[in-house]
Amino acid sequence: MRVLTFNVQNLRLRRPGGQDRLDGARDFDDPEGSELGRALDFADRRLTARVLAQADADICALQEVFDAESLRYFHDHLLRATGVELWPWQACLPGNDGAGRDVAVMARRPFAATSHAQLRPHDLGLDPAPDTRSDRAIFCRDCLMVAFGPLTLFTVHFKAPWPDRAEAWQRRRLEALAVRRLIERQFDDPQTALWLVLGDLNDPINDPERAVAPLIDGFGVDLTTRMAEGERWTWWHEDGIRGCPDAMIASPAVAERWPAAVPRALRLGMGREAGGVTPRLEDVGDHRPHASDHAALILDLSGL
Repeated sequence: MRVLTFNVQNLRLRRPGGQDRLDGARDFDDPEGSELGRALDFADRRLTARVLAQADADICALQEVFDAESLRYFHDHLLRATGVELWPWQACLPGNDGAGRDVAVMARRPFAATSHAQLRPHDLGLDPAPDTRSDRAIFCRDCLMVAFGPLTLFTVHFKAPWPDRAEAWQRRRLEALAVRRLIERQFDDPQTALWLVLGDLNDPINDPERAVAPLIDGFGVDLTTRMAEGERWTWWHEDGIRGCPDAMIASPAVAERWPAAVPRALRLGMGREAGGVTPRLEDVGDHRPHASDHAALILDLSGL
């Protein structure tokens, strides 16, 4: 089994003037509706599809997908056009992001998905983040739980470290504690169960203490630490900073059963400005077109 996590950067279907159109992999790069913007948007999403096709994962955990309709359109039109084996089982449930950036899963085998977007701290016996309402949802987006036989995946996208860095750290710490509590409630013995936490943890490399430590310290194994140090990056900022916000945290049982399983970063769709030695797809530009501002991470678990 090959699993993948990929922040696809604002995948959203719109219908201006009754015409179907997917937003490109952008935040605020280009004026919406301009001729250049439309061309770049389409080029971006063709590259997103090509990255997923080359990854050829059995299970894809995606972040920043607007809704199930956007995912289905992208799958049925752009992914289908690559000729790759498709992912007929899909889930993208409503989350808490005010801009509509949800988490999603596509798979080549059936699964049932459970959303935890509506959980409040008291539901899990947790204290709210400092200076926040007690009835505020724990997850900024969601924690989507899906099971594939003996393996259970928890797909997440934690709070970004802005606009208030300290407040965002507290939100991510609460999210990490909540995922740990969900795992502890799901399994009689989390140490021997087979589970993975996949997604964009938005965990800055220069924080003195990791907000996501509850998922790692004495609990799970950060598989990205198995990557060569120079290869441990999946995101680049225009000020030259590289980071690895994208994560694969495994149960001790998964880490022990697959001691040679090392995540691989697929940067072939990132803008050339990010640098690195990885070749890019031929249509990738310096900044755009690109597949995303993130690389995809893939992991092979043989025998599942």
